[in-house]
Order: sequence, then structure tokens, then C-alpha cells
Amino acid sequence: MIIDPEILYLPEPKLTFGFNQKAIDPRDGLLLYGPFDSKRILGPITIGIIGPKYLRDQFKIYLKKLHAPITNEDFARPNFPGLESAFGISINFESIVEIDIKEDDLETYKKYVDSHQRIHNWTNLYVDRLRQFVIEEDRNVPIWFVAIPEYIYQYGRPQSRIPKDSSNILTTLKKKDRNTLQLSLFFQEEEDLLREAYKFEMNFHNQLKAKVLDDRIVTQIIRESKITLPNLEDSNIIKLESAKAWNLSTTLYYKLGGLPWKLGDVRNNVCYLGLVYKKTEESNQSKNACCAAQMFLDSGDGMVFRGNVGPWWNPKTKEFHLSKQDALSMVSQSLDAFYTRFNYYPEEIFIHARTYFNDDEWDGFTEATLGKSRIIGVRIREVNNFKLYRDRPYCVPRGLMLKYDTHRAYLWTKGFIPRFKSQIGLEVPSPLDISITRGDGDILVVCKDILGLSKLNYNTCIYGDGVPVTLKFADSIGEILTATRDLHCGILPFKHYI
Repeated sequence: MIIDPEILYLPEPKLTFGFNQKAIDPRDGLLLYGPFDSKRILGPITIGIIGPKYLRDQFKIYLKKLHAPITNEDFARPNFPGLESAFGISINFESIVEIDIKEDDLETYKKYVDSHQRIHNWTNLYVDRLRQFVIEEDRNVPIWFVAIPEYIYQYGRPQSRIPKDSSNILTTLKKKDRNTLQLSLFFQEEEDLLREAYKFEMNFHNQLKAKVLDDRIVTQIIRESKITLPNLEDSNIIKLESAKAWNLSTTLYYKLGGLPWKLGDVRNNVCYLGLVYKKTEESNQSKNACCAAQMFLDSGDGMVFRGNVGPWWNPKTKEFHLSKQDALSMVSQSLDAFYTRFNYYPEEIFIHARTYFNDDEWDGFTEATLGKSRIIGVRIREVNNFKLYRDRPYCVPRGLMLKYDTHRAYLWTKGFIPRFKSQIGLEVPSPLDISITRGDGDILVVCKDILGLSKLNYNTCIYGDGVPVTLKFADSIGEILTATRDLHCGILPFKHYI
């Protein structure tokens, strides 16, 4: 129901750190109190590094730098106290496991004109050696840092093209031969090897992540440019060093199995489910899409559930919608996983999506939760057609809420931040348009939850994101799940995808 517009300010959500102490900035909390579960992961740790020798050596130098403080005069980018001071862990440099990738092999595939062949062979150089280690070595490596030259990042993405050169290698198959079942009289084995590359998306990051999911290998891809020692004469680069250290250290701790922080004013027994969709074909008329869900617990940790591939895309409305049976299956998987972990079902489950839910979908959702949990459907959209201005040096504050309906509101998750006495970014921030589209919920509570969920990106260590974590990685997770046609992974923790 439409009401007279009401402007509210939601205080910045607090996060809980070690010793149950609270702070609003992750970096303040880690600096003062340490990570939330500081006793779970403590002391020297073992990591793996795979890549060319010069990059492995370069990365080890950078890791040693992380053990010392990195200062910064920029108020918006707090000082980094050192890995051990902030997280209570240190790299055991005597036990680092290293796998060598030959530079000559990488350079050879760099000359491949066909992007499918180039990227497929690049990822296989890394993936085959990782799988070999898992099979042959009786040693647990909790996280592998995948060090790649900058040219892999440059030429390992969709639409990338290598420069023309006389030494380039044209190893490819014509489009009509890529999916054919017709046998070749003379080159069957060679063509089968070439044909394999066209089963994967042309994206090094997504393809590598997808190929190691079944093996439960946790990876963090590191670009050459990110571990190069900074030019001490460039003040702009120096400013970013502390932020880079915070980000890498946080994702390291999380992927080791730790929880850097959790929501401070958490509502117990609540589960948040973000729907993930990705078309399996580029054609505008194709309806086939993969569906998955990201489930985040009240602690902030998450899991990813892969659903089915089906005709979920509507070319006319440009929206994704599940069948009743698949909607039931998706939520049932999530509730069963919650029950397995806690021995009870959540009191409330919030489903976040970028579109409305149709009747078939909602019937499936409600049937899955019948007698178990109360379910609320929430649509979250980023909009650019509505802005608020103020007669002040800075823009509207993060946390501003404009309620204009009993079930709808605008929420600014970007804006002026008193902690920094500044705003992040130069543009006038746009709000999120938030609607309770199904079920009975309080829009104020929903907005408070979404503002809190914007602080749970463990892949970085920042004050807050523009969107909640339930939708933050939806696109990238969908791309990983559809990066190959033969993915059969089950329920995996969120850390495998970021």
C-alpha cells in the first residue's frame, strides 16, 4: 500500500570479532580484537603456490611483506598491522608446497589464435598438476595460490584477441565440427582433443574454478601485477598497498576455513537465500539456463547449491523463473542443509532475487517450507533513475532509507561514511529498490538485514558493498557453474567460488 514518503536513517550495522567485541569497520575490528573465531585457526599455516618459478618467488617475497605493518596516510584506507597481528596466523615458509608451471608451455599456448584452445590449454596446465598432487601426495594443502602472468589475465577472457604475428598458431576446429558425432578416418584422436576445449567458457578464471570443483580444491588466483612491488615514487600506488594487504589476508583466512567476522546484531535462526541464474547459450531466443542458490546463515557463512538446467529464461520478459518442482527442490536442498548443520529448521527464510516470483515458483517455495519455516520473497534492484541530493559538501549517507510503501523502500548502501569523513567514489550514489513481493514481512527489518548483508564479502576487507552478498556474486557463480557442460559438483562452501 502506498503511503506518504518517510525518510529514515539506519545506523551502520555492527560486526562481531574476537572476544565478542563489536566494530563497524572490519579493519578496526580485526586490528583491535582479531577474527571472530580466532582460536579455530592459529599460528603457522601451510599453503600451496602453483605457477612459473619467477612468479612463485615474487609471491613469496610479497607474502613476507604481509607479515610486517603497511602504513598509509589515506584516512579511508586504514593501516595494515601485519598478518599475524590482525589474524593470529603466519605463513610457514619452510613448508610451502610449490608446483612448477613451465614458462615455455605458457608462452606456446599464448600464440594460439583460437581463444577456446588457448584458454583450455592454459587452465589444464594448472588443473592437471593440481589433480596429480591431490592423487599422488599424502599431504593436505588447504589453499592453493594460482600465480598467473599478466598476459593470461589479458588474453584469458571472453572477446580477447592476441596480436597478429607470423609465429601465431592456428589450431582450431570449424564450428560445424565442434559438436559433431561423425568419426574422422585419420585424425579422430586429435580432433577429440580439440573438441574438448569447446565444452568450456572462454574465461580462464571461471574455467579453472569449474574444473577443480569436483576435486574440492580451494584456489585463489593471483595476477602478476598484484604482487609486483610498488614504485615507491608513485604515491597513488602506495595508497593502495594497505588495502591490497587487507583484502588478500582476509580472503586467505576465510578460505583456510576461518570466519573473519559475523554480523553483530544478528537475528538468530534466519536464513538468506540468493537465487543465481545463468543462460547456458548466448542466443537471445534460447530459454535454457542453469539455476543455483547461495545460502547465507545468520553467522554470515554461505554455501552454494546447484539446481537443474531448464527453460527458465523468458526472452519476452527478460526474466528467469523456475518450475514449481525445481523451486521446491532448490529450497528443500537449502533447508535440509540447514537442518543437517543445526538439527532444526530456520524460523524465517528470505529469498532474494532481482525479479518478481511467479505463482509456480512461489507454490514450490511455500510447499518446501510448509511446517518448517516462514518464507518471505524480496526483490532487490539497482536503479539509476532516482537520486537524492542534499545541500551539503557530501552526498546522502549510507544507510538512508526512503519508505514509500508498506512493502517497498529505497535504500542507499553507498554514500557518505562518517567513519572516513568522506564518501566512497565520486558519483552521486543510486539506491537499491527493495520490495517485499511475497509473504508477510516488515520492510524496515528487510532493509536492515540487506544493509548488514552488504558487509559480508569475505573476498575483500572493505567497509561495505553496494549490494548484499546474496546477490553480490550471483553472476560470477552462475558463470562458474556454466563454464563447463559436465559439472557434477554437489553442495560446496562459498569459498570454492570466490
